[in-house]
Amino acid sequence: MATIEKSIEVGVPVPVAYGQWTQFEEFPRFMSGVKEVRQIDDSHVHWVAEVGGETREWDAEIVEQEPDRVIAWRSTSGTSNAGRVAFEPVERGTRVTVEMEHEPEGMKERIGSFFGADEGQVEDHLERFRELVGGREMPTGEWRGRIESGDVVDDDRS
Repeated sequence: MATIEKSIEVGVPVPVAYGQWTQFEEFPRFMSGVKEVRQIDDSHVHWVAEVGGETREWDAEIVEQEPDRVIAWRSTSGTSNAGRVAFEPVERGTRVTVEMEHEPEGMKERIGSFFGADEGQVEDHLERFRELVGGREMPTGEWRGRIESGDVVDDDRS
């Protein structure tokens, strides 16, 4: 599996950056190649993307979600991938850190991954996320629920 870790600082508070990231259906606005992300329920999403000139689809389960801190996922079908996005307050906003593992499929993807194309794409996605969220006082939406071990947990517990 190929592993990627990239960070970027965005000039908005953590709740704004985190809130925007929970809007999975808006990912095509800043992730090139992603054609559609459909929220199935609070902890499952379906992805459609163009990878190496081919359409790929997969389902993913959000296995951990803690408001203003972290969102972690793993694929449950199709293209194999897993990762987490962490949100950390910094002096001028938020540091967003993406850690991702994926299994390159086919020769083109393996060669591209070997030469760092995947890392460059994640950097581009983070730059476009910064442009999308930059200057906002509010995200376009947000989900503030918690998920532990893939299960949505009651928000009222202490």
